[in-house]
Amino acid sequence: MTYLNDVLFGVIEGITEFLPISSTGHLLLAEHWLGARSDLYTIVIQAGAILAVTLIYWRRIVDLLTGWQDAQNRDYLIKLSVAFLITAVLGLVVKAMGFELPETIEPIAWALVIGAFWMIAAEYYAGKLEDRSDILWRVAIAVGIAQIVAGVFPGLSRSGTTIFVAMVLGTSNRAAATEFAFLVGIPTMYAASAFEIFGELRSGAGSEDWTSLGIAFAVSTVTAFISVKWLLGFIRSHRFTAFSIYRLVFGGLLLGLSGLGVLS
Repeated sequence: MTYLNDVLFGVIEGITEFLPISSTGHLLLAEHWLGARSDLYTIVIQAGAILAVTLIYWRRIVDLLTGWQDAQNRDYLIKLSVAFLITAVLGLVVKAMGFELPETIEPIAWALVIGAFWMIAAEYYAGKLEDRSDILWRVAIAVGIAQIVAGVFPGLSRSGTTIFVAMVLGTSNRAAATEFAFLVGIPTMYAASAFEIFGELRSGAGSEDWTSLGIAFAVSTVTAFISVKWLLGFIRSHRFTAFSIYRLVFGGLLLGLSGLGVLS
C-alpha cells in the first residue's frame, strides 16, 4: 500500500506541476489523505517533473545553446538568463527572510480562487492584443519576478502566474508565452531543487525511504511528460478557461472542507 501511495504522489505531482492549477494545493491534500511526506521527498518528485520538461524541450535548449551566433537565439537566451537571475536573487532574499510555506489549507485555497479570476481577466485582456510571439524585456523581467510571487503565495501556480504575466505584458500568443515560462522554469527549478536537496542531505536525511522516493520520482517524470505534451497541444486551439473553472471548483472545495473541519 505504501508504494501505491508513492505512485499516487508521483501522478499528482506530474499532472499538476506544469498545468496552471497549483501542484502545492494538490500535494497538501494528498498528504492529508495519504500521509505527510518530507521536504526532500517533495523536492525530489518535483525534480522528476522538471526532467520531463527538459526532455520535451531538449531540441529547443540545444538550439539556443549552440546557436549563440544567431541574433534571435542570443536575444532569447539572454532574456531567459535575466529572468532566471532575477528569480535566483529574489529567491535568496525570500529565503534569508525566513519565508515558510503555509501549514493550513485556507491560504492556498484562496490563492487558487483568486488566481482563477486573474487567469480569466488576463486571458480576456490578452485576447484583445495583437498576436505576438516575441519576448519583450518587460516580459522577461516580469516573469522572473512572477516566479517568486507564485512561490511566496502557493496556490497561484508558478506556470499559471508566469504564462499570464507574459501574455498581459506583450507576448499575447499562448504557445510562445507558455514556452518561455517553461524554459525559465527549468533552470529555476533545477537550482531550487539542488539547493534544497543539498541542504536536506547535509542536515541528515538518513531516514528517507529511497525506494519509495525512486518510485515517486519515476512516476512523476513519466506523468509530467504526458501531461505537458498534452498541454502544449491543447493550448494551440483552446483557451485556459477550463483550468480557471477547475481552480474555482477545487479552491471552493478546499475552503468548504476546511470550514467543515475535514481539513486542518
